[in-house]
Amino acid sequence: MKPFKASMLTGIVMMSMGMAWASTAQAQDAGSSSLASQTVPSYRPPMRGAPASRLGGAHRGSEGDDWTLLVLAPEHTGQTTAAQPTLYWYTSKDLEQPVEITLIARDAIEPLLEHRLEGPVSAGVQSVALADFGISLKPDTEYQWFVSAIMDPTQRSKDYTAGAAIQRVAADQQMLARLQNAAVEERPFIYAQAGLWFDAIDALSRRIKALPADSAARQQRRALVEQVGLKMPTD
Repeated sequence: MKPFKASMLTGIVMMSMGMAWASTAQAQDAGSSSLASQTVPSYRPPMRGAPASRLGGAHRGSEGDDWTLLVLAPEHTGQTTAAQPTLYWYTSKDLEQPVEITLIARDAIEPLLEHRLEGPVSAGVQSVALADFGISLKPDTEYQWFVSAIMDPTQRSKDYTAGAAIQRVAADQQMLARLQNAAVEERPFIYAQAGLWFDAIDALSRRIKALPADSAARQQRRALVEQVGLKMPTD
């Protein structure tokens, strides 16, 4: 038997690396071409998902005073790669009542965040940035967050509450490579395709904040929200 030369081993290694690079490039090209054909982000829920945990929706008040309070989140546990994500919620009308934002780790006793916004709170999409409170999510830990309209401070059982679950996960290296070469308007599409709900909605919302007249971004955010069974009468 002939001895196995080092040059042969080097050749095999180089060939394997070349095949891996080619495979990665083909996957990135396929992802780019699929994005080019989309007009709105297409959310792909993660394979590992917890049972439905979202609550909230339409509220019927007295004398036909109907309104909607929503957290912009899927029914299952939504994912993010951010240690300090921004959470988005929605009210269909101005609220004179105080609104309380709560964040708590599943199975924990004490919440990480209890923040009260005194009314009035304007109608539309609102946000709370965890970075403003120095709060970071631990990886692979599920958290629940709630938005409560305090209808009667003396009887908190009358609160109207919307809520959902969130979990921080590690970023996929292939996705990160795609993000490096992506335009700002492409980033929500990449996040949605990767099943990162909170990153996708944040990318769109930041774009809307930077360019309030960007009707395309507003339409994309509305379409993304509708994909998880939510409806915002206005935005």
